[in-house]
Amino acid sequence: MAVSSLDLDRWNLDAFVVSLTAAAPNTVGAYQRDVRLFAEWVARQGVHGPTKVTKAHVRSYVAFLTTSRLARRSIARKKAALTRYFGWLTRNRKIKVDPTLGVKTPADTGRLPKVLTAEQLRALLETHPEEHPRWRHLRDDAVVELLYGSGLRVSELCSLDIDSIDARRGTLRVMGKGSKERIVPVSKPSVEAVRDWLALRRDVVREADASDSVALFVNHRGRRISPRDVRRLIDDRALSPTHPHALRHTFATHLLDNGADLRAVQELLGHADVATTQRYTHVSKERLKTAYGASHPRA
Repeated sequence: MAVSSLDLDRWNLDAFVVSLTAAAPNTVGAYQRDVRLFAEWVARQGVHGPTKVTKAHVRSYVAFLTTSRLARRSIARKKAALTRYFGWLTRNRKIKVDPTLGVKTPADTGRLPKVLTAEQLRALLETHPEEHPRWRHLRDDAVVELLYGSGLRVSELCSLDIDSIDARRGTLRVMGKGSKERIVPVSKPSVEAVRDWLALRRDVVREADASDSVALFVNHRGRRISPRDVRRLIDDRALSPTHPHALRHTFATHLLDNGADLRAVQELLGHADVATTQRYTHVSKERLKTAYGASHPRA
């Protein structure tokens, strides 16, 4: 049973979406879908508006998602969308009680982020497929260097413009999640790789849209590089299937392995909550345990 247009009006979904000014576009889209799916689900229970939703409905929905074998992280995200939505309704006095308060989701033990081995990292940094032209080699070198050297998200890398990098100061201006800007350091190999790429970039960019003409990285059509382009270039260089985000995981873990302060790593990664960054301390501990088990004579 789908939610009718009248029911959607009752849910004030458009106004809620407009209120998400600080959220990234992907987050806004996900929250909109999650709230709509919840509205459709409770409609089948005879509930046709947020004022009729109770804590029991929210708990039943979480249980439904759990029995549907949905990943715990996905359930947590859907619950977060409902918390944000009903919190907004409460603040705007459209409902008296937030039905999501006190409702918990299944604990997410989560998988440890994958950290690349030295061999895997070397392959990504140094492999040059013979079928690719020189400009592609140089562009991909710069992409991998920045993903690993500065710990960028793929979306952040794709949004970089030529003036985002200050080679003289060795810094990079990054637009992160929620349109939050941060300045991160750039490694010397990254600066050199970007300079080499820029020397040939004009051969790739000819007639392009205004937004593409200032893009730091472009594809073979002269258009701003996309996350799909980045995944493809990683696939071309990787020894085994690897997600581009593994370079960000490796960046964070290597910093912590070498004594970097957790709060400093949080700032470099652009994490709003230090709890997100703490995941990487678990990775470092696991690496230490592995090294201990393999090296200590009494392990």
